[in-house]
Amino acid sequence: MLDKLKPNARNLRVWQLVLLLGVFGLWYLLTEPGLLPPIFFADDRQAAFFFGEPLKVLARIWRWFVADADIYQHLGVTLIETVLAFAFGALSGLGAGLWLALQPMASALLEPYIKALNAMPRIILAPIFSVWFGLGIGSKVALGVTLVFFIVFFNVYQGVREVSPVVLANARMLGASQRQLLRRVYLPSATSWVFSSLHTSVGLAFVGAVVGEYLGSASGVGYLIHQAEGVFDINTVMAGIVVLTAFALALDAAVGFIERRLLTWQPKAGETEKL
Repeated sequence: MLDKLKPNARNLRVWQLVLLLGVFGLWYLLTEPGLLPPIFFADDRQAAFFFGEPLKVLARIWRWFVADADIYQHLGVTLIETVLAFAFGALSGLGAGLWLALQPMASALLEPYIKALNAMPRIILAPIFSVWFGLGIGSKVALGVTLVFFIVFFNVYQGVREVSPVVLANARMLGASQRQLLRRVYLPSATSWVFSSLHTSVGLAFVGAVVGEYLGSASGVGYLIHQAEGVFDINTVMAGIVVLTAFALALDAAVGFIERRLLTWQPKAGETEKL
């Protein structure tokens, strides 16, 4: 009986839900005045001031989406910025990574400059982009592209360069052209690397959008969070974080769905263990 209750493939979602409820339950116990004696603060109300109260956070989300229904415009702006930054950054990183991986001389020439750009803290570019592209969507998309680009670029670059020389030699021996090598050898080899980078890039695209909204915007979820921070409304701040996290997970799930459809030849984790 106990073995059936242990986490496994069948009850994994149940355990994930239990863990989520446990986190919210602990959050409630630590921030609700009077339930527990003060542990980290002299006054038990200070915990609620610094970390918010989960019931009020959920109530704020309910007002945003149902009662007042005033978040949809802000959420739409943030999602548009995120999707555009994700798409442009991923496509440009994919193209640049493929090209440089297949051009050794150009790669050797540009390598120090690419490493220098990657090492630069790109968040500091946000004020510059605001000057160049204004306070609209353009500056947020530009910042998000710089965050997504290098993640995808280096993964594609490494994936193409790690193609087996034996496979390449056999394909050339069979008369494969450069275009056929790209389609049949290089791209399949880099696909796993690409999707691995895309899962990471989703969160970074959100970072670019929200940071840009912090620095200058009149709409967006980041703007709402910034306004709430100005009046020390920690519950609204936490609500914004929860909303952004939920939609980032939704975009990541969409990437995962596309990955499963394209990489049908890859065995799943459970199938690998059986083998």
